[in-house]
Amino acid sequence: MKRLKAENDRQIKELQELKHLREELEAEITAIEDEIKQTMGEEETLFAGAFKVTWKTVASSRFDSSRFKKDHAALAEAYTKTTTTRRFTVSA
Repeated sequence: MKRLKAENDRQIKELQELKHLREELEAEITAIEDEIKQTMGEEETLFAGAFKVTWKTVASSRFDSSRFKKDHAALAEAYTKTTTTRRFTVSA
């Protein structure tokens, strides 16, 4: 295991602070979006000054891979591809 320098320690602390700020901003953004959605109710479009806000229902179809694996295990295995990645984490 490699030990990091003091500069790395500073970078990691700054990274953690920025991630915390991002979480706070994301929570604030979500709260404001929820307020606007509540104002909109069932309306799909809202005009507010120079802004046009839309909140539309979107239907999508997705492949049910869990059910496919259950119903066709051998076929699912034959078409399953394993990939390798590296995961970056910072913990205290």
